[in-house]
Amino acid sequence: MAETFAEALRRLRGTRSVRDVARIAACGKTVVSDLETGRRQPTTSMAQALDAALDAGGLLISLAAGPPGMPGAARAARVQAGFAELLAADDITTVSLEEWEFTIARHGRATRYRPEGELLDDLLTAFVDLRALLAHRHPPQIRRRLLAACASLSGLLALTLLRLGDPGARDWWRTGRAAATQAEDRQVLAWIYAQESYQLYYSSDFAGAIELAVRAQQLAGGLPCVADALAAPLEARVHARAGRHDETDDALRRAERALSRLAPEDQQSSALGYDAAQLASHSGSAWTLLHDTARAWEQQQRALELYPVEQRLDRVLVALDRAQCLSHDGRLAEGASLAVETIEAVPVEHRSALLLYRARDLADSVPTTDRRLPEVRALRDLLALPSAE
Repeated sequence: MAETFAEALRRLRGTRSVRDVARIAACGKTVVSDLETGRRQPTTSMAQALDAALDAGGLLISLAAGPPGMPGAARAARVQAGFAELLAADDITTVSLEEWEFTIARHGRATRYRPEGELLDDLLTAFVDLRALLAHRHPPQIRRRLLAACASLSGLLALTLLRLGDPGARDWWRTGRAAATQAEDRQVLAWIYAQESYQLYYSSDFAGAIELAVRAQQLAGGLPCVADALAAPLEARVHARAGRHDETDDALRRAERALSRLAPEDQQSSALGYDAAQLASHSGSAWTLLHDTARAWEQQQRALELYPVEQRLDRVLVALDRAQCLSHDGRLAEGASLAVETIEAVPVEHRSALLLYRARDLADSVPTTDRRLPEVRALRDLLALPSAE
């Protein structure tokens, strides 16, 4: 049977102490011991250092790339990871930075149409690679751009986990804020605060949501900024929940002005941008909360005209607002039926926690005396909510 990395390392070390080998390879004694017992897997750089220290002629490097019996796919993954590690140790070029910024922008657009569970894996893989780059020294300007990229990626991870209903989203908001602060990038920091305000909103912490939305707008400093356009509609929805009509109207007008000032590249269908479709959707939601169904219906229609069919979640949320409007107008059965039809038409992988939150909000708004209606019971059964009986 072929040797494993651990067996080869023990054999090549021979009578030399672990301390001596660790000193020659410029690593810790614990690292060598863990590699010999198999508690730790060798990285490419560590395998190279030990191979040179023990004059192994490339044996340890080869075994680290693919132990005996390792499946082809796993071997390929290990080789790729080792190569990525080598690249991370090299100098960062302008092209590399631009490629990373393009990758993050692409992930931002993907949040509009890819299932969250599928997107999460790609975001985490990208973050691991970025973290490896940051582990090395870079000129200050390059390091700031890498940190800004990490901040944006952290925000996308937090947003994805929020939609999955994972409380770990809060940790990623914190990571994003820390990275944006170190990068000295106020626009990215403002964007993170604006996005995080939605997490507090969906957690029913409306005072906290307002606080973060205002903070985002303060950081924007009156300059054209996605955060400014994103935070104002959230503020409007909080005011609408409290029945504050004038404040809602004022916040939506500020959102319109902020959107009109955005550069064309920022007016995009992306979690990193803001566009007319999102504003129409958020405006419709605010008017729905105020029970102003005529204005809500108008904005919902505009949102559905602007959202492409691929943006499934956004269109579903608009449809649920429409169902809520029907309920407000006393057409409870029609509203519940529309909600059921909307949810059942969504593939399971797209039924995010955010979607279900909005549907439960609708179901819970039905007066207790009306929850015996067959259509309302069907909605509550679909959402696994307790019945009225």
